Amino acid sequence: AQLVESGGGLVQTGGSLKLTCTASGFRARGYNLSWYRQAPGKERELVASIELSGAAITFIDPSEKGRFTISRDNVKNEGYLQMNSLKTEDTAVYYCHIPTRKLWGQGTQITVLS
Repeated sequence: AQLVESGGGLVQTGGSLKLTCTASGFRARGYNLSWYRQAPGKERELVASIELSGAAITFIDPSEKGRFTISRDNVKNEGYLQMNSLKTEDTAVYYCHIPTRKLWGQGTQITVLS
């Protein structure tokens, strides 16, 4: 069983990116899924989580609706993180995580240019 993130890269301040987390070797639909990020020199932090039901919670800038949106496609066995209005402080490695399986992806780098 593994998770693989994709969709990272360079983006200008104010731009958007959509990350994809592809699960293989198991059915991700049976688990809650989270996105974390880790900036250089900082602790890994929780960005957003989505439950089996599809209920989603955003932990980064929750008052800025639509800036980070987590979703999932259980048919494709994928999770997503849509990121809008990106800021330089969003620069980090972003990880997909399924807590109950203790699974982490390898991470994908997001660099927001000023």
